[in-house]
Amino acid sequence: MNWMLLPYRRYADFSGRSRRREYWMFLLFYILVYIGLSVLFGTNEAVRTPTGFGYGSRLIGGAGIVGALFALFSFVPSLALSVRRLHDQDRSGWMLLLGLIPFFGGIILIVFMCLDGTRGPNSYGPDPKNPSNADVFS
Repeated sequence: MNWMLLPYRRYADFSGRSRRREYWMFLLFYILVYIGLSVLFGTNEAVRTPTGFGYGSRLIGGAGIVGALFALFSFVPSLALSVRRLHDQDRSGWMLLLGLIPFFGGIILIVFMCLDGTRGPNSYGPDPKNPSNADVFS
């Protein structure tokens, strides 16, 4: 649970580095909150469209407002976490703009978020896996 809430404690911290575990646990937490809201307050619907049937799910009542507030509150931490995740690989946070490229940009960012960070310190800070630095005998 600590990994899921760590981005909220580092709310608007765009400096430093973040591990893969922090990124994916935060994403899991985000998805679990929306699944919980959908189970409690959601409605599923099938509608007739010109090409057949369409299926959708939406939050009804106050849950839609709660979901929107949660998304708004989580926007800055998720943006900061993504920038720190790119910093872990010694890439600029501006690489997030690749997500604006339709289809391929999102795939490239998913691949970047799955890659391991650089070992040891880089230009964005110490290694989050081993912050004590491995240069013991030098």
